[in-house]
Amino acid sequence: MNEPRSSGTASLHSLSAADTQAFAERLARDLIPGSVLALHGPLGAGKTCFVQGLAAGLKVTQPVSSPTYTLVNEYEGRLPLYHIDLYRLQSADQALDMGLDEYVDGAGVTAIEWPERADGVLPERTTHIFLAHGKQANERLIRIG
Repeated sequence: MNEPRSSGTASLHSLSAADTQAFAERLARDLIPGSVLALHGPLGAGKTCFVQGLAAGLKVTQPVSSPTYTLVNEYEGRLPLYHIDLYRLQSADQALDMGLDEYVDGAGVTAIEWPERADGVLPERTTHIFLAHGKQANERLIRIG
């Protein structure tokens, strides 16, 4: 695992799901109420795996799974964790109709998969996290910034 840091960005060369989760778990320790994380990346890039690490860092004890069909999974921990998947939505208006603004303005941490479906409605304080496939099967490249 490699974590270079420079000028407000962090990156990780993850060699396993455990690396990805550990990185997210460390990140979660510094999150505060109202934190919004936009998780960008193709299918299978590790977005839900990343949220599993966030959940561990927030002391969530429930199993974390993808909310692809339910749109939102809510978990209780040190802070509430709102795991949102916008893949099935077509527009920012649909994201607002499902209550996205209430989650991002809430007292917990909001992690959003497929945030480009809500283009223009995420708050400025949103932290953007980019996940990409590496050359090996379990390798991921993760960049915050």
